[in-house]
Amino acid sequence: MSDQSTRVDRRVWLTRNLKTLSVVSLLQDTASEMLYPILPLFITGTLGAPVAVVGMIEGVADGIAALTKIISGRLADKWRRRPLIGAGYGAAAAAKALIAIATVWPLVLFARMLDRLGKGVRGVPRDALIADEVPREHLGRAFGFHRAMDSAGAVIGPLLGLGLFEMFHRHYRPVFVVAVVPAVLSAAAVVFVRESSASAADPGPDASPPHTQGMAPLPKGFWGPFTILSAFALVNFSDALLIVRAKHLGLSVSAVIAAYALYNLTYTIASYPAGALADRVPKQAIIGVGFAIFGVSYLGLGLAANAAWVWPIFALYGVYTALTDGVSKAWISATVGSGSRGRALGLQGGAAGIGSIIAGAWAGLAWNGSGRGPLIVAGSLALGLAAVVGAWTVRPHPAAG
Repeated sequence: MSDQSTRVDRRVWLTRNLKTLSVVSLLQDTASEMLYPILPLFITGTLGAPVAVVGMIEGVADGIAALTKIISGRLADKWRRRPLIGAGYGAAAAAKALIAIATVWPLVLFARMLDRLGKGVRGVPRDALIADEVPREHLGRAFGFHRAMDSAGAVIGPLLGLGLFEMFHRHYRPVFVVAVVPAVLSAAAVVFVRESSASAADPGPDASPPHTQGMAPLPKGFWGPFTILSAFALVNFSDALLIVRAKHLGLSVSAVIAAYALYNLTYTIASYPAGALADRVPKQAIIGVGFAIFGVSYLGLGLAANAAWVWPIFALYGVYTALTDGVSKAWISATVGSGSRGRALGLQGGAAGIGSIIAGAWAGLAWNGSGRGPLIVAGSLALGLAAVVGAWTVRPHPAAG
């Protein structure tokens, strides 16, 4: 491809809203990831809660996000999308302020619920707004770019959090206070998002205009990707438990944060190439490889005998996320038209969230101190699902996008 055609393609898919929302996500993820790798340690250490409470908090929070995504998906097809996006990022900023002042774990639970409520409200309208302006053949690139920017915040956040953690003599609370700043900036930046009521050049299979016919039946091509992604969610429990496992293997708090930053670095580097590749090959093929890498990562972490294994496994785990996160959104978006896109993304995100609640519940109950059992079981089942997706991929399938 020539330089000139590359520039033309970039103008087609790298829209103003995509760039703005990517910066908004970068700021919010910087704030979130300053907290995320140390929050489980703060809950179990400073606040004295058992590990089961960590799983319960994340499970309840994910449940709130799941149910909210289903509702916000319907609203995103009927209402203006920018107010929903702004409300979601505003709720996330308020949640981080609550965590900064929390002295008991129930307040952290409430804050995480508010944070995930915000995520559920904003995520589907944001993704639908991005997809509306991008032709189907460039959805992989668009979502890959957005996820790369989002995960760049997830690299900056843990590293900034680690520096502040050491600077404040390994006290958690000052880090939580500083994290409120990028969260507020993220919410404020939503004012630069431009509402869009027109779909891209290729409106998709159902071809219903946005905000008008959002209740039309979803096309048959949606249900295959939906089923596969929902089934996978049943073994994809919270990364907070992976952090607990890394700590159990002997990593210090600072090393856990650094390992988590490494995970996000590989995620960031691989996200755009994964999205670009998904515009050239069947998207389910990329998803299947991602499931296989997930399985290997979980098995590796479950079977690891010492902390040295955490580093390569977390790096590999970042590749899994890059291959599945943005690509799954592109896959779902490609199966529907603009008028049903919010509902489709919301339904898939909600089902995945409910699946992750179930995963967090069984993993938390089976967590026997080391966490080996749940990791081995989840990794093995993920490899089985990857094989199923691989078998499905080799057959011609119109929903591949």
